[in-house]
Amino acid sequence: MVQVSSVVGIGGSEELGPAWLKPMLGGEYFMNCGIHADSNKSECNLFCLDCMGNALCSYCSLRHKDHRLVQIRRSSYHNVVRVSEIQRYIDISCIQTYVINSAKIVFLNQRPQPRPGKGITFTCQICHRGLPDSFRFCSLGCKMNGIKRGDRELSFSLKNKHGRELMYDEMESDYEASTPRKMQRGNYMLESSSSGEDDVGGNSLSPATPPLYNHTNSSRRKGVPHRAPF
Repeated sequence: MVQVSSVVGIGGSEELGPAWLKPMLGGEYFMNCGIHADSNKSECNLFCLDCMGNALCSYCSLRHKDHRLVQIRRSSYHNVVRVSEIQRYIDISCIQTYVINSAKIVFLNQRPQPRPGKGITFTCQICHRGLPDSFRFCSLGCKMNGIKRGDRELSFSLKNKHGRELMYDEMESDYEASTPRKMQRGNYMLESSSSGEDDVGGNSLSPATPPLYNHTNSSRRKGVPHRAPF
């Protein structure tokens, strides 16, 4: 189990984020469910933001169908969450994002690195891990530690269209009101994988970059068909 105090600091101040953030970062994931161990897809890779308890398997999640769930994934044995899921609830600015299997992700906690590689320009301000882009932190946990150090420019709170910082309960109610229910509750029974490993060996891990546009193919005209010679 991740030692939360060493990753995100000790303290329960709301300034450090919503109440569920610290338990989510310190959760134990990808263990077989003790209740559904004999069933397929019994790996615990879901976290309920409302209950803030232990990680859930896809079968246990059926009891939380009206709750806010996020799916924890894995890249090179480190826990990640998709940007599209977590940014509904917190501001993840200043955190390095990557692309795995065509989806943007952020890491939950810091990843130990003995020393930055050669040619590294940007590093995490907390754990000093080398970063490919000019972000301040490598993970959600490191941003939380940056807030704990007293940086008043940092926050996990989202802002409304007028620039006013929202309270966490306001953010969640605003999301519930503006998002269709089918989009809010994903079908985790079908989406959960048996291995939990989205990026084996880290080969598909890359910084978030826009796709290239092929101008040659877009402007190519279909030619007149020719008959084959007799």
